[in-house]
Amino acid sequence: MDATTLLEKAREVLNARQVIGDPYEKNGTTVLPVMSIRGGGGGGSGEGPDGAGSGSGVGIGMDAHPVGAYVIRGDSVTWVPAVDVNRIVFGGQLVAVVALLVLRAVVRYRTRRAIALAKAR
Repeated sequence: MDATTLLEKAREVLNARQVIGDPYEKNGTTVLPVMSIRGGGGGGSGEGPDGAGSGSGVGIGMDAHPVGAYVIRGDSVTWVPAVDVNRIVFGGQLVAVVALLVLRAVVRYRTRRAIALAKAR
């Protein structure tokens, strides 16, 4: 696959329809889902020593996740953010690990201090 074909495929994938999804309507309420899409790409080519052999390559990466939805009821539009439960759980785990490491350091310090005070008596 050459670079031109890859860029054309990337344009097909990274379009406005991917950012704001198809509207969903029921009972006079319309919901427009909204995504965050990040992407990047790169390519290169080169030759071996003395012009022997050649190589080239291209690549593309993409990340997408929901950020919320616009809810339209009559003339009123409201934003409803998406809740990323995985991010919340990961954040809680990170806080717990840091708290345990701090607790361990405090316990070690107090233990060493108590031993030093006992030896000083």
